[in-house]
Amino acid sequence: MAQLRHWCKGEGIDPDTAILVKDVPEDAEVSFVEETLQSLKVLGRVRVRGRMYDPQSQSLTVLCECRETVNAKTCPPDVLPEGSNRPWRIFGSGEEEGGHPNPAVESSIPVETDQVPPLQTSTPEAIIRAVGDILQMTNKPMNNESSHYRRLRTFSGVLPTPLGEEQLENWIEQARLMIEELDRPEREKKMRVMESVKGPALEILQAVRFNDPAATATDYLDILENTFGTPETGEELYFAFRMLCQHPSEKLSEFLRRME
Repeated sequence: MAQLRHWCKGEGIDPDTAILVKDVPEDAEVSFVEETLQSLKVLGRVRVRGRMYDPQSQSLTVLCECRETVNAKTCPPDVLPEGSNRPWRIFGSGEEEGGHPNPAVESSIPVETDQVPPLQTSTPEAIIRAVGDILQMTNKPMNNESSHYRRLRTFSGVLPTPLGEEQLENWIEQARLMIEELDRPEREKKMRVMESVKGPALEILQAVRFNDPAATATDYLDILENTFGTPETGEELYFAFRMLCQHPSEKLSEFLRRME
């Protein structure tokens, strides 16, 4: 389906080995998501490749790449994370073996949608869930800002810039425009920034979020720009790191962020 196919194309992932996981709490760490999904042996090793905040459900939709080809007949439609009473829903390509869509879903749902159909769509529960997802989408206002916000490309901070990723200068410029144009709570702005980074950039922002929960989306961008936009050599950075010390009136959280 379109959502899974387009996202996979942007990340360079084979849709047959990818899944979307919905209803993931926005504070769930990447490692926890991967460990939870890897408990399903049919998926093999699982790696998170992208995250998107859904304001309708106030949760994350996570794109994951699996080592094994996703088989709709053997993969469960959801998984219950440890310590939670709310399962995460799992969505795949929704095609039967041989590449033909499941007729049970097509005959029951005449409405066109970009929603990814759930795995194991032959069960009544899955069909009911699919209908509910479509009704939820069709009831959204046409001017819902989540449908047309500025979607950022991926930035990791790796050099040379990998294929499909944005260079720092262009990414920072687009991110600042997105923050200015997005008339949403600060928490959602930060989530939009977080969902577009990976690798070293993601690790830095995760550390900032842990040490300074009050940091804004603009703070996130400033930190990434200061970190990856420096013209200093590795030797100069190492020397500067060795000379770092906490200022007399500086908070510990501020010092840690400056050191990161």
